[in-house]
Amino acid sequence: MSDLKVPGFKSSELITGLDKAFSSFTDAEKQAQIKKTNGIFEFQVTNDAKEVATWTVDLKKTGTVYKGSAKPKADVTLILSDDTLSDLASGNLNGQKAFMTGKLKTKGNIMLATKLDGVFKAATAAKAKL
Repeated sequence: MSDLKVPGFKSSELITGLDKAFSSFTDAEKQAQIKKTNGIFEFQVTNDAKEVATWTVDLKKTGTVYKGSAKPKADVTLILSDDTLSDLASGNLNGQKAFMTGKLKTKGNIMLATKLDGVFKAATAAKAKL
């Protein structure tokens, strides 16, 4: 799990937390989340030092989180700063507002990006149970 961490990125903790949450899901919970989301998200996150880290959340086939580009191709790629991802995940920033103000850029199926809030909420609920 620690192989998801990238030095210099606050969102490493968030991504690791998502992975732990998905790992704690029963097969039925994981399948329900996959059915509800049905997409592969690729995060291209830039930190203050202008370094880029890439993580993928596969909620189409496997219900897993991994470091690196999506394989197969991501349904939606989210390009954002480390701070923006942290704010989105914590609920301090609305995804639509982030997009409209240019803090969040997307490639691919933008409508799928709207499901991200539900993914973060499901992971938060799972972490609360741990």
